[in-house]
Amino acid sequence: MESLARGGTRWKRFAVVMVPSVAATAAIGVAIAQGALAASFSVSGQQFKVTAQELDGDGFVQYGALDKGKDGQHPVAVVGLKSATITNLCQSVVVPVPVFGDVTMRLNAGGGGGPKVQAKTLYIDADDLRTNATFTNVDIGVSVDDTRGKTPGPAKPGEGGRGDYLPGSFAQQAEHVLFKDVKQRAWATTAGTFELSGLHMSVSRGKNECY
Repeated sequence: MESLARGGTRWKRFAVVMVPSVAATAAIGVAIAQGALAASFSVSGQQFKVTAQELDGDGFVQYGALDKGKDGQHPVAVVGLKSATITNLCQSVVVPVPVFGDVTMRLNAGGGGGPKVQAKTLYIDADDLRTNATFTNVDIGVSVDDTRGKTPGPAKPGEGGRGDYLPGSFAQQAEHVLFKDVKQRAWATTAGTFELSGLHMSVSRGKNECY
């Protein structure tokens, strides 16, 4: 991985922009977890990639929705979980910086034999997912409006979500799900709490995505 520590003036400008953004993201996450702020927002024009060795979750729900951004609407499959334990999580996004070129921001957590990542009331808006999945007590073809109870149900704007979904539309739910070798491309992720043990953030020049 090529470090940007010697990137000169452009790197300094990039750092000035990114450091407040990271701090603001952390503050927003705390506010959401404490119920002081509803996660209702427009998605950016950039997707990010996520991988995990394993995701073990309870209260699974999946349904279709539209995420809104400045560049239009994005159809997504929303995965909701009451709680999840994630092993060896990686998240990456490539940011095109004018003149300088592509810069990859990458987060890793829950690996190396340490504590795993823990999440509660987790929603992931993805348009591509590849994994080996095992569902326990699954219901396929239920109305999205009837998924609350053993699952967190659909995420509504002002209730911790942001995607617009069609009432009465197709959904599936399960008491438990086990995903292995997860690869996904997403537009947004929100969670009531997100504990990232062993968090490591790196920034490198060029494309250094999770997959």
